[in-house]
Amino acid sequence: MDPKIKLLFLDEHAAEGAARYGASQKELTFIGGFQNFIYSYNRDELKYILRFTPSTLRTSEGLVAEIDWIRYLSESGISVSEPIFSINGKYFELIQGNKIDYYVTSFKHAPGRKIGYPECLGNSILYEECGRITGRLHELAKLYNPTNAKRHTWEFNEYLLRAEDYLPSELQPILIALDELKVQLASMPVNADNFGLIHGDINVGNFTIDEARGLTLFDFDECQYSWYVEDIAIQLYYLLYVFGEDSKFERKVQYELFIKHFELGYTEDGQRMPDNWKDLLKLFLRLREIIVVIGMHRSWDLSKPDDWTRDFLQDSRMRITKGISLIDEL
Repeated sequence: MDPKIKLLFLDEHAAEGAARYGASQKELTFIGGFQNFIYSYNRDELKYILRFTPSTLRTSEGLVAEIDWIRYLSESGISVSEPIFSINGKYFELIQGNKIDYYVTSFKHAPGRKIGYPECLGNSILYEECGRITGRLHELAKLYNPTNAKRHTWEFNEYLLRAEDYLPSELQPILIALDELKVQLASMPVNADNFGLIHGDINVGNFTIDEARGLTLFDFDECQYSWYVEDIAIQLYYLLYVFGEDSKFERKVQYELFIKHFELGYTEDGQRMPDNWKDLLKLFLRLREIIVVIGMHRSWDLSKPDDWTRDFLQDSRMRITKGISLIDEL
């Protein structure tokens, strides 16, 4: 979260947003959030999520499109964290602030539990579940025809649009690498089989798992029109970078295990993997690494980074400027 936006979000905004969903501020438990202010609360013995989105990051049209997409997936049998109505019968409410406004949305709390590190590593059952739900989501995306509003396409991703605002001047080489990568992406073929509405941020922080229902996806805040391979590369990225540059053997094992079992899940019901998906992973791993670095500079105080953050940024900058991905050297 941009530190300036953090300072503008006040208790009174949280209180007003809670009231729109029949709760009080004292019932809210702050969870966090990278782009939004996220709380949990209970109502009628059920648990819900309350999300405040700065109007500087999203439009009302974008929220309509996000909610329509989630509802479509839910109605089609995908396990997702569904939006609920406010007391005014709306799927989101506008809370006015002094300098910026906030859109507040509430969702059912996802059932099951989260899987974090290191439990998610070397977990073939999890990778099949990830492949299974991603494959079903992509097949449904091919049939999806929104009537109210449409989400943005990949090139209008906020991180890409505002990279120059967020990165310091000494990281100009990353901006150059990003421009070159965008040219490569813009030249890629686009058709109904390889390009559509994706989740855009599937990682262990954005789903829960239980034995009865498998995965439940939430946080569709980054959904956008892009190549389906990007949805796969994002999941792989967050399962590889944790090993660091001195653990290439472990990364190779993890990569091969993920690829094998993710594909098994993805194709289980007859879905085909996207064309050339293994070759294209490198391209989208590079894109994700750039987005992560931009996001860190936007949301974190990096004036005195800890050792892990410093080493991570050094490694990332090296790969980005050399035009290589996490799997190029495996």
